[in-house]
This record gives sequence, structure tokens and C-alpha cells, in this order.
Amino acid sequence: MLVSMSLKQNEHGVWCVRKKVPERLAAATAQILANGKPRQSWLQRSLKTKDRREAKRLAPPVLMEFDRVLAEAEALLVEAPVRTTLDRREIERMAAFFYANELAADDEYRREGGSEALFQDIARQLSDAGVEVKTPFAIGPAPPFGLSDREMHKKNESIETVLPAAQHALARGDISMMRWEVHELLKLFRINLDPKSAAYRELGMEVLRSFVKALQAVERRQKGEVVDTPPQLDPLETVAPSGGGSLSAAFAGWKKEAERPETTVAETERAVRLFTELHGDMAIATIKRSHVHSFRAALQSVPRQRAGKLADLKLPELAEWGREHATVVKVTATTVNKQLGAVQAVALWARDKGGMVPDDMPWADPFSRMRLRAEEPTRESFTPEELKAVFGGPVFAEGTRPSGGKGEAAFWLPLPALFTGARRSELAGLTVDNLDTESFGAPIITITKDRSRGKRLKTQGSQRAVPLHKELLRLGFLDFVSAVRKDHGANSWLFPEIAPDKPGALKGWTKWFSRYIREREVESPDKVFHSFRHGFKDALRAGGVGEDVIDALTGHSTKGSVSRGYGAKDMVRRFGIERLVEAISAAKFNGLDLSHLQSAPRG
Repeated sequence: MLVSMSLKQNEHGVWCVRKKVPERLAAATAQILANGKPRQSWLQRSLKTKDRREAKRLAPPVLMEFDRVLAEAEALLVEAPVRTTLDRREIERMAAFFYANELAADDEYRREGGSEALFQDIARQLSDAGVEVKTPFAIGPAPPFGLSDREMHKKNESIETVLPAAQHALARGDISMMRWEVHELLKLFRINLDPKSAAYRELGMEVLRSFVKALQAVERRQKGEVVDTPPQLDPLETVAPSGGGSLSAAFAGWKKEAERPETTVAETERAVRLFTELHGDMAIATIKRSHVHSFRAALQSVPRQRAGKLADLKLPELAEWGREHATVVKVTATTVNKQLGAVQAVALWARDKGGMVPDDMPWADPFSRMRLRAEEPTRESFTPEELKAVFGGPVFAEGTRPSGGKGEAAFWLPLPALFTGARRSELAGLTVDNLDTESFGAPIITITKDRSRGKRLKTQGSQRAVPLHKELLRLGFLDFVSAVRKDHGANSWLFPEIAPDKPGALKGWTKWFSRYIREREVESPDKVFHSFRHGFKDALRAGGVGEDVIDALTGHSTKGSVSRGYGAKDMVRRFGIERLVEAISAAKFNGLDLSHLQSAPRG
């Protein structure tokens, strides 16, 4: 959200975006900006527009850039621990950076003409003052492009002097002449390396080799040979620390470490893929808050519906399309937060268990406190008229089973939701043995988790026992369970087509149910499957059931709730089966007559 003081007009009416630099970061920020100032109190940039609306559109990316600068300044304040080792990749990266920098400097020298313009200006001033200028080179205007004869001579002379000295030092293994360069490289790459360590000497030798190769390359350029300048790397983003590993390698390790639900693995794999589409397969220890900022911003621009050509676009192209189509509905904050959390889980595994961030490498979790504030979902209970419409449809009145409803799930998922308040994932994860008719003195649904089969619950308090409502008994729910037991066994899923081991199946069923109730003229977007849960709680309250029992029956753990941490047996022991059955019986839906319901014959 753009704060009011972030925008300011200058004396010409042009809007600028500003951000105050915290006092403790002022010096470090100036160092990051490399602007020659001892301190930087404000970050400011012109938006080059006098239109306030346009300024508001342009400001957020600039503010994100400011956040990146401040994050780097923050990191600069953290003194890096002294290291005694470097891995080969770090050494090669620093040497490659040095080599590319040397050739890039030579490119600039040739492009700008060296110091010829200054030399000619001084010669002119001396001549005007009556001082004779003695030089073997022509006096006059500097060449409009490239190097003069004098500059070419200087280049050759420098190479003839420095290259033999560097080669002699390389032959002897003497890195003394490169100490300043090594010091600057370590500072750029933010590595505090013990100068007495073997790694320091190894780095010095590699930099010295790069220096000799750079001089030899410049020598060939002097003869007119084509020598390309390698791309210049960003030392803060590309170097991998000692023992470092990539995000994809971390995901592979995370996936292999423990048996996880297929849906969790698939969602995490997708989040990692999206991150790498934007930033590449980064080393874990090089991921900074600036990367997470831009990842989050890109996710926020992704359209919710991605059919047709959008289905094959990668994250950068999707985000760009979303920004160009500002009015298109984007993914929710909840979705963005899930993606952030998935990549964070892999990164933290890499640090804590994968050994991919060395102990002597400072690395704070860059995903920390990066979640968006997600709006609380507005879910409302179904009205009596809407319940009549839902249960008056052909699925319930005629026994039809549309393909999207996934067999008996079309009929038997909404009814237990109405009379137990269970979440759709809890019901989809029921097995035959979750229906207990003997142990407690009354028919009970036990809602439990089973990680080995992918059954997960929202909270620990979600494990519970819920007596079957008399209306479910009348409608034949136990007969349905008995038929499944007879056909498939006591450990089988009640709803195999949408069970936890079928990735994406429950999501598809939920879309079908949404279409079904809209066809029944339940049009409010706040009326969804979860509305059954709200209606069940409302019915219990209307029946005079206490909040502690309501929390226990619905698995809703709140601070101080007696249901917190209780499983099925402990819950029955605490409240007593009679009290729980009485509470369930209090759930009535006035005006709702289900006598017409017809369960389809099982094939």
C-alpha cells in the first residue's frame, strides 16, 4: 500500500517517490549507492509525470527497489564471520568477475578515447602560454572515435612492462602484486576471508592467472584480434557460498527426506518452478529479500483464470500480461502466501537439514514476514430456502449421479457436512473404519489424520469424534458405509474418486458443487460448501449448545478451548457420549424436509 508521504511534487510539479532511510542505515545505504556521500537520509526518484494517478501506478516498483537497497544496507551492517575456506566455485566466480571487469574497463577506455582529450587540452593551454610542447605525437584535436597514436603507444608500453612482471609472479606463485585486487573482490562478494588461510592463497593465484589472461587478451586486441568481453556477473546474486546448493537440489532433497502427500509435493514443486522461472535456479544462500519481493509482486499480477495462451506462459510473461490487463481478476492473497510458504519450506529445509548454507555464512530467512494480509473469507450460512433448493435438486430428489459429482460423493458429502459441520477435506478423507458403531455406545464418525495416506487436518484440535445425527441414520448413511465395507474392505476410502491420494480430485469436485448450487439459484459468492459448516454451528447455538462443545464437535481450537489437543477418545471421555449426542440432536434446520431424498441404487 502506497503511504501518503511517499509521493511529493517538486517545484516543477513533477511527482517524485521518496522513502526515509532509517538513521542506522544512512551510512550503509550511501555505500550501497556508491554516490560518494558519507550518509544517505532519503531515497528519492523522479517519476517524470505530473499526473498523480500515473504517479501512483509508477511508484510501487520504485518503492520495491528502495526496499531492496535498504535490505542490502541492512545486510552490510552484519559483520561477516571470518572464514578460512572457499569452495572452487566461489574462487572461479571471483576470478571470472575480475577478468570480465578488466576487459570491460579496456572496452570503456577504447570507447572513450582514454586521456587524449585531456592531453590535447593541456598541450593547447601550454602552447597558448608560450611554452613549447615537446612530444613525438601530433598536437591538435583528439580523434572523434577510438584511441590516438599516443594512447595506442601507451597501451603497448604498459603491456610490455606489466605482462612480463605478472607472468614472472605467476611462475613463482607470488600473489603480492594482487593483494589489493583480492581485498576488493572479497569486499564486493562480502566474504571475510582469513589472509593467512590456504584459501586466500588459492584465490590470489586464480586472480593472478586471470590478470595474466586479461593482459594477454588486451595485447591481442592491440593487434586487431577480436576478443569478446564476458558478461559481468553480479557478485551479490551469482556467487554460491561454500557448500551451497541450488533451489532445485534443495527441493529434491526436501522431497526425498520424508513421505509427503502428493498434493503437497505437487504444490511445492509448482512454487519452486515459478520462482526459478523468475530468478533462475539460484543457490539457496544467495536468495535475498529483494528476490522474494519481486517474486511476490509477480505472483500478485498473475490472472486467476489462465486458459488458452495463458496456460503455457511462464511467470514473468504471466505477470507482465496481468499488469497490462489491470482489470482482470488476479489470484488471491491466500494463493500468493501458499506459494511463498512452499518455497520458504524448501529453503529452510536446505539450511536446517540439507547443509546447503554453511555455518559461517550469514543468512537470514528472506521469506520471513513476507506474507500478504489475506482477507478473511466471507462465508455465510445457507438460508432455509437455499437448503431446500440445494437438496431439492435431481441428485437428492431423483438419485442422479452427474460425472462431476464423482459417484456417491455427490449425495453423501453434502449431507454429513450439514449435520456434522465437517470440512470437505475431512469428509473426503474418511475411510470405512472412521465409522465406529461399537466403541462409544453410539454411532460415531472419528476424524483423524494419517500422513502415510495423505490425510491431513487443519489443526491438532481437528482430531475429534462426532456422533451421527439421527437424520443421517434415517437417510441410510450407515447402510452406505456397510456396502462400501462389504465391497472394498474396512480400510477403504468412503469416496475413492476424491480421496487424498487423488491429487486435484477434491478441487474438481468442489467446482462441480459450486456450479450445482448456482444452477439451483444459490447465487451469492459467499455461499459455498463451507456454508454447511457455518450453518451447523448456527444450528447448535440456536439449540442452546455451549461454545466449548461446539468447538469440540467442529474441531475449532481457540485460545482456552477445551477441545484443544483432544482426540476422539479423550473428547468422549471429557464430555460424555450422552452430552455429545444430545448436542448433535439439537442441530435442527427449521422448514427443511428431507423425506423426499432418494439415494441412488449402488451398482
